[in-house]
Amino acid sequence: MQYSFLDFLNLLGSLGLFLYGMKIMSEGLQKAAGERLRSFLSAMTSNRFLGVLTGLLVTALIQSSSATTVMVVSFVNAGLLNLVQSIGVVMGANIGTTATAWLISLLGFKVEISSVTIPLMAVGVLLSFMKKNQAQAIGEFIIGFSLLFLGLEFLKGSMPDLQSSPEALEFLRHYTGLGFGSVLIFLFIGTILTLVIQSSSATVALTLVMCAQGWIPFTMGVAMILGENIGTTITANLAALNANISAKRTAFSHLLFNVLGVVWVLSIFHFATDLVASIVSKSADDPRDLFNFVAGLHDKYTPEEVKMMTSSTVLQDPAMEAIRQRVNSYVGSVSIGLSLFHTMFNVTNTLVMVWFVPVYARICEFVIRPIKKTNAKKQYAHLEYLSAPLLSTSELSLVQVQKELARYAGRISEMLKMLRDLFVEENEDTFQSIFERVQKYENITDRVEIEIVEFLTKLSNGEMTHESRNAVQAYMRCASEIESMGDSCFNIARSIHRRRSNSVELPPELTATLLSLNEKAEKITAHAIDTINAGEPRSKDFFFQAQNMENEMNNRRDTLEAQNILDLKAGKYQYEPSVYYVDDVDEYEHFADYAINVVEALTNEKH
Repeated sequence: MQYSFLDFLNLLGSLGLFLYGMKIMSEGLQKAAGERLRSFLSAMTSNRFLGVLTGLLVTALIQSSSATTVMVVSFVNAGLLNLVQSIGVVMGANIGTTATAWLISLLGFKVEISSVTIPLMAVGVLLSFMKKNQAQAIGEFIIGFSLLFLGLEFLKGSMPDLQSSPEALEFLRHYTGLGFGSVLIFLFIGTILTLVIQSSSATVALTLVMCAQGWIPFTMGVAMILGENIGTTITANLAALNANISAKRTAFSHLLFNVLGVVWVLSIFHFATDLVASIVSKSADDPRDLFNFVAGLHDKYTPEEVKMMTSSTVLQDPAMEAIRQRVNSYVGSVSIGLSLFHTMFNVTNTLVMVWFVPVYARICEFVIRPIKKTNAKKQYAHLEYLSAPLLSTSELSLVQVQKELARYAGRISEMLKMLRDLFVEENEDTFQSIFERVQKYENITDRVEIEIVEFLTKLSNGEMTHESRNAVQAYMRCASEIESMGDSCFNIARSIHRRRSNSVELPPELTATLLSLNEKAEKITAHAIDTINAGEPRSKDFFFQAQNMENEMNNRRDTLEAQNILDLKAGKYQYEPSVYYVDDVDEYEHFADYAINVVEALTNEKH
């Protein structure tokens, strides 16, 4: 078995194709996924047991647990499934993969997804040239899907070819007599072989060859099957290399589930192995006898003759042919035994672990944490829902921006409540404390606007649909208008502060009027927040309601300013208080203008 530097480069290129396919598939999913797909997937995985059933059925249908887990990682990366939902599907995929083993054992066939990747890519390319954005997104998803599994097939082909050279593993026969240490050694070997070959089915086939040649006993073959369950998780973890943190946690949950399952099964290893062997021996030969039977052949025949009797070579000697038939009978028992153990392990492990899915999720969140910024100037320091944008999840990130804008506008609501307190607060120290809080909030709103716009600017560099690019522009405008609302709040606070510093008191009726305007401003802000939270597509009613509120504020301002002139002429109060009063009335009207601009940007209406 030779493995050149060119083979290694092929391996790296295959891995690159696999990861690029994952990226394209995830981006296409985000563009194509409407609420219907999101709702459908949520319904399929609404509880952990439905999730397990979903993973089982999908894997049994497409006959590839790797395909299922990679797609689950992609769904999580696109925001269509959450971590808890995905863990159930992964558990089901582990059971589903045993169906593949039984189909191969009993029927001798397996669906190879790689065989349809090129035709699928042809369909994807045709769809990508369609005018409709939805068709283009579906085409992009299909192309990514095809590239992903094409890369996976190339990845398997560029690994060292142990299947054609099982003799390279003959030396392992010397490590079968170390008691429980041998179990751990062969578990590790099964893990490494699956990592190298990138095919759990191929590992099982190799294990059968090693048992048939008499190199290892049935118990060591079972240990290798346990290792194969750990090694098969590498595919999902490869897929998650360039995915977001939720997808990485999903891939890690697959590894964690299998590792913990192997740990508890090791504690009852000999009991479990004997149980499986006794079940098989009721209808066939005892799989544990193959090792001793082949060892006995080595005492009577030469190594070349034993190799002939344990292979498919044509034999002329009837006695040797009879021995080969006996060997094949034992090999059949070993094959059934390994498949049965694989099935019992995955079914039992899932039945035990499915009750601990929330615990798995917490462990994954604890182990796979967001990357902390080490820069002196922390990026997006005031944002709760946003971090450095993942360009492969640009579509998904827009949902997070929407949440951040709603939180941003919520700060304006807090500032309006502080203004209400400033108008009526009599204690000087308390007044100063509230004013400083308003000032602090205004500084934060300035910074948040910059952070959100910077985030959106970087986001726009990713793959996005035309509609999403329009949403980015709308969200940028919203951030600017919300910042202006914060400026208006601070302008009113400064006006109140200056008036108190100059010992100018407002007549009670003017204070009451300004408090009523503040209440209107709070309602307008609440409506803007409702509009942000509504999501796409937003009803035009949001705009019409905002327009009515803004018109009311305009009319109210005109009426109050006209009445102010009449009251001054009638000598109801001095001119100096009226100056502060009119400034505040104007600022509330400006505030309403900024608020309707937020709604206008989101509903694409003009006023």
